[in-house]
Amino acid sequence: MSETALTLYNTLTRAKEHFAPIDPSNVRMYVCGPTVYDYAHIGNARPAIVFDVLYRLLRCTYGADHVTYARNITDVDDKIINRARRDFPDLDLNEAIGKVTSETEAQYQADMKALGCLEPTVQPRATDNIPQMLEITASLLERGHAYQATNASGLNEVLFDVDSMPAYGGLSNRKLEEQQAGARVAVENHKRNAGDFVLWKQSADGEPGWDSAYGYGRPGWHLECSAMSARYLGETFDIHGGGLDLIFPHHENEIAQSCCAHGTDRMANVWMHNGFVQVEGRKMSKSEGNFITVHELLHTDKFGGRTWPGEVLRLAMLMTHYREPLDFTVRRLEEAETLIQKMRRRQAEPDEGSVSELVAALSDDLSCSAVLRSLGSLSGASLAAATELLGIDLSQDAGDAATIETAIAERLEAFKAKDFATADRIRDELKSQGIQLKDGKDPESGDRVTTWEML
Repeated sequence: MSETALTLYNTLTRAKEHFAPIDPSNVRMYVCGPTVYDYAHIGNARPAIVFDVLYRLLRCTYGADHVTYARNITDVDDKIINRARRDFPDLDLNEAIGKVTSETEAQYQADMKALGCLEPTVQPRATDNIPQMLEITASLLERGHAYQATNASGLNEVLFDVDSMPAYGGLSNRKLEEQQAGARVAVENHKRNAGDFVLWKQSADGEPGWDSAYGYGRPGWHLECSAMSARYLGETFDIHGGGLDLIFPHHENEIAQSCCAHGTDRMANVWMHNGFVQVEGRKMSKSEGNFITVHELLHTDKFGGRTWPGEVLRLAMLMTHYREPLDFTVRRLEEAETLIQKMRRRQAEPDEGSVSELVAALSDDLSCSAVLRSLGSLSGASLAAATELLGIDLSQDAGDAATIETAIAERLEAFKAKDFATADRIRDELKSQGIQLKDGKDPESGDRVTTWEML
């Protein structure tokens, strides 16, 4: 076990704190994972990368066998149902939902692997934890924290009563009356309070669901994470992570359900949240035309006119402190790529520096600026160990000369066809592998000739 003191910013207390695990032999972390109805975008990628780095740091500090990391898969949700109906109108709804969730989850796992993320210890699916959700619902009803009501569609709902929990709002630091005024849900007659939220809702005809004492139905989104975290990590655990947008209402509601159902004063001791992601200075949205998925970055030329290696995307995400807003730009990716090329060269040099400096920097609330300074002083085996801790793969080589010459020949053909976009793409792909092209002219024929060298 490392003796480096670990400090983390706790959203719950609004302060950086020394991290002291409940049980050092089993440090437990839960991070909200994807709702598998669409490909992961760069906003989804940021928490996956940030908390993967924390997972690696915890493993380094406490030992790989003494850390349990759970990241859930939400595979039952209204968005999933709507996507299934849209994409597979001729299929049975349950079959269509199965196709959407299985294909989307597989793509998510492939994308996260390409970004250098380790597989979490466990990745529970919501639909495999329905009994646990019903147990929490029953406990909340029995303890007087929930009630049943019929909604405007005539369907039964079990709702959490926010007035029953005096500490409600402690994470978001918002008073109940402020939450009511800012609630995104309409004030519905069947609710006691506008902020009351669904634990279980009866399914309409033809919709998926499970049998329960409250009718054939399905869980509310917030309930899923409470059930899965308790099942795999315990009623109280060490760290809960996610994006800043999840503080309210999702994480606030998780705390309410979990604490009231289990009779505890905390669900997790440390709550960590990464900042928002924007693209080239603008909020990312489909209406802005700058909605970018990880898959598109890895495999198409949608952003910057070229594909981007996973290690470049990862480092670009880590160049901004995780709690700060991140502006995702082509320039930032180019900077990350240049830094990776430099590290690849230094990896072949004699060993210099100590990875302990980087561990110390990461241990200060994942301080990225200090980490990057540390990387600049490392080479050889020390650099290799440091980049492994960050999850940055430096193993990619430049390829053999025949492959490079083939790419150069294809680029020359593209020039002849005046296909400059393809020519530029080939040049940029080779550059990302550490290969610099130099164009010139044959002194006799005047034809374009291209040579190459390692950066």
